Amino acid sequence: MPRPVPTPAAEPVTAPARVLTIAGSESGGGAGIQADLKTMMAFGVHGMSVLTAVTAQNSLGVRGAWELPPEAVRAQYRAVVDDIGVRAVKTGMLSSAALVETVAGLLAGTDAPVVVDPVGVSKHGDPLLAAEALDSVRTRLLPVATVATPNLDEVAQLTGSTVTDETGMRRAADAVLGFGPRWVVIKGGHLPGAPVDLLTDGDREHWLRAPRHHNRHTHGTGCTLASAIACGLALGHDVPTAVRNAKEYVTGAIAAGFPLGAGIGPVDHGWRARGA
Repeated sequence: MPRPVPTPAAEPVTAPARVLTIAGSESGGGAGIQADLKTMMAFGVHGMSVLTAVTAQNSLGVRGAWELPPEAVRAQYRAVVDDIGVRAVKTGMLSSAALVETVAGLLAGTDAPVVVDPVGVSKHGDPLLAAEALDSVRTRLLPVATVATPNLDEVAQLTGSTVTDETGMRRAADAVLGFGPRWVVIKGGHLPGAPVDLLTDGDREHWLRAPRHHNRHTHGTGCTLASAIACGLALGHDVPTAVRNAKEYVTGAIAAGFPLGAGIGPVDHGWRARGA
C-alpha cells in the first residue's frame, strides 16, 4: 500500500503593521476615515478606525455633521487597542473640546507614535472644529503628537499668524512646536509657486518640494498625508523618511485625482496600483 505523502506545514502568517485612525466619516469617500483606510491599504498596513463623527458630504461641501459622544469614542479605542494593539495612530476630525480631550487622554496612555492632523475646515471651507476646541488642541492634543501636520489655514487658527512665504513657514513651525509636538510639517501647498512643505523639530529642517499639478480634484490631501506618515512610522521608518515617502505618495495621488459629482473630486488613493 503506498505511503501517504505528507502535507507541507503551512507557513506562519504574520499580521501586517497596525495603524489606527481616529476621525470622522466622509460619505463621499474622498477624505476622513474613508481616505485614511484607503491610504493604509495602499501602504500595506492593517487599518483600524475610531469614528468621531458622521458627516453628510459630497463633492460640493458638507451638508451636515453629527458628533459621537465621548463614551462611544472611548469604547471604540479601548476595544481596538486593548485587543489588537497598534503601531501608530493618526487623528483627524475632532469637532469639540470634549472629543479633543477624550482622545488626548487616550493617546497619552498609548505607547505608539501619533500623527495629529488638526482638522479645522473642509476643502470647501466648512468648519469642522468648534472655536472653543482650539485651546484643547493646543494644550492637550498637540503635546502628545509625534508629528503635527497643519496647513496654512490651520496654522492661522492655532497661532493667529498668516503665512505668505517660506520665512513665514519657519515662524509658523516654531509657534506650533511651542505647543509640544516633537515634529511639525507646515504644509505650504496654498502658497504660489511649486508646492513646498517644511518638516522640522526645531533643530533640523527638511524642505520637501514637488511639482505643482494643475488638477482641481484634491479633496482629501490632508487626511491622506497624515495617514501616509502614520503608515511609515508603523513600518519602522524615522520621521523624515516617513514624511518624504508620504509626500511622494500624496503628490502622485494629486496628479491622478479624478472628477466625481459636480464639485471637487478626490485624490486617487490607488494610483500606484492602477499605474502598475
